[in-house]
Amino acid sequence: MVGALSTSVLLAADSGPELPSVEDFLPPEILFQGTPFAINRIILVRIVATLLMIAVLGITAKRAKIVPGRWQGFIEYVIEFVRDKIVYEVMGEVRGKRHLAMICTLFFTIFVFNLCGIIPGTNIAATATVVMPLIFAIWTLVQYWIVAAREQGLKSFIRHEVFTPGVPWPVYILLSPIQLLELLVIRPASLTIRLFANMISGHLLVATCLVFTQYWLVDFSNKLTGVPVGALWFFGAIFLTCFEALVAFLQAYVFAVLAAVYINLSYPEE
Repeated sequence: MVGALSTSVLLAADSGPELPSVEDFLPPEILFQGTPFAINRIILVRIVATLLMIAVLGITAKRAKIVPGRWQGFIEYVIEFVRDKIVYEVMGEVRGKRHLAMICTLFFTIFVFNLCGIIPGTNIAATATVVMPLIFAIWTLVQYWIVAAREQGLKSFIRHEVFTPGVPWPVYILLSPIQLLELLVIRPASLTIRLFANMISGHLLVATCLVFTQYWLVDFSNKLTGVPVGALWFFGAIFLTCFEALVAFLQAYVFAVLAAVYINLSYPEE
């Protein structure tokens, strides 16, 4: 049995299914083809998810009661979680109140966009291409520089960050370019790559499990071997789908925390 399974696995490796790739996350245009307003499936998912999120939160706010029901209580719990465990925890209450709306918007939007990857009918995370995470990162960067200019003065802030006090001057030759690169490139790039890479890798793993499920259960000729192996791939796909739901939340949480940290760093130290 082991020998037959090994042979089957080798045959599958030679003539198995075509595995999904990053190109599969760039579907063809489905609306307004050939125009500047062309829309593919990912953009359509972003539009629909944004409209649904605005509608749900707007209706919840409009129908809010002093004694909240289950749904209102759930939404309020999530907002309080972002406020207390992310914004106030990192920035403090005084600073945090200024940026609570922004961080909440980032958290909710990224979480909903991430969940689209496991929702039937969408089957693709709206953050699975680099554009959307980059927009979130640029928004954080712009807010970071606005706060720095307002609180410290842009010139004073850059001088303090690039030429760290208390460092011997020969070290500045190496340290200053790294510090400037961190301010302009590394921080937004880390936000972008972390979110994009985690979401696309998770979706590729789920897609790979489903491809092999199809291959072993349907296309493979030896059903005695194919059915149990295909069942294992199928359960693997279910497990990774549940895990991707957890990752959707974790990535939204991490992005919100790092955004709060970066903005908080632009304030002067006491």
